[in-house]
Amino acid sequence: MARVTVEDCLENVPSRFALVHLAIERVKQLRKGARPLVRCKNREIVQALREIAAGKVTFENLEDLAKEAEEKRIAEALQLDKSQEKD
Repeated sequence: MARVTVEDCLENVPSRFALVHLAIERVKQLRKGARPLVRCKNREIVQALREIAAGKVTFENLEDLAKEAEEKRIAEALQLDKSQEKD
């Protein structure tokens, strides 16, 4: 997909309002370290829109993705903590 458009996303989301809400929540997750679901070298908002357009981020799986991102963040923090103890 060369460019992501609102129309691409609206195939998977019922309204523009819902699209904005879903995209914002996904951007927050990505900024906290969530694993990207689609490969691209864009900023978080474009990444989120690409994931929505691909059907990989939905309201149904948004909470699961948030839990995954939080678990990853905690695991990384514990790993960092252990490495600091060794030094």
